[in-house]
Amino acid sequence: MATAAAVKLPDLPYEYSALEPYISGAIMEIHHSKHHAAYVTNLNKALEQQEEATAKGDISKLITLQGAIKFNGGGHVNHDMFWKNLTPHKDYTPPSGELKAAIESQWKTLDNFTAKFNASTAAVQGSGWGWLGYNKATGCLEIATTANQDPLAISGLVPLLGVDVWEHAYYLQYKNVRMSYLDAIWKVVNWKDAEARLAAAKK
Repeated sequence: MATAAAVKLPDLPYEYSALEPYISGAIMEIHHSKHHAAYVTNLNKALEQQEEATAKGDISKLITLQGAIKFNGGGHVNHDMFWKNLTPHKDYTPPSGELKAAIESQWKTLDNFTAKFNASTAAVQGSGWGWLGYNKATGCLEIATTANQDPLAISGLVPLLGVDVWEHAYYLQYKNVRMSYLDAIWKVVNWKDAEARLAAAKK
């Protein structure tokens, strides 16, 4: 039995080579066509099994599937956002509007913010993500990290910007020097996308 609406691998909004020299085309191709594609494939398998288990009333099976759904679903959701959070350097523009104001209010300068973000994200043990999130309860921005493929939403924050620090995101180019990757990625961050996410979160 197939799921009613299978999850699909999204197309990138730019060519694999578009983020060079900051992120190589080889990394982008493997990251998107292999790693993200695997999350999509495995998520669809888990959702199909969930549908079958639901039809059979197999509660035990439903429970055992939750880990695969969280991991692969998180991998899909996180990467779907990650691609949109990036843009070719020629199209880069710094933060503006409410997002710029919020960053400067909390961290004084963009450089201070990126330094704090990089320090927090570089410290992720093993694999995970660094995030800029919006706390609806306080109206403030927050820097956060999650392990593995856990999406930021499980913490209660609205994700505005996510940076993948699994080794597959940078190892071919930056080897084991995660901080060099983090320093470089700000050259291709799509602040317009983050600004749109903040505006939507405030509605």
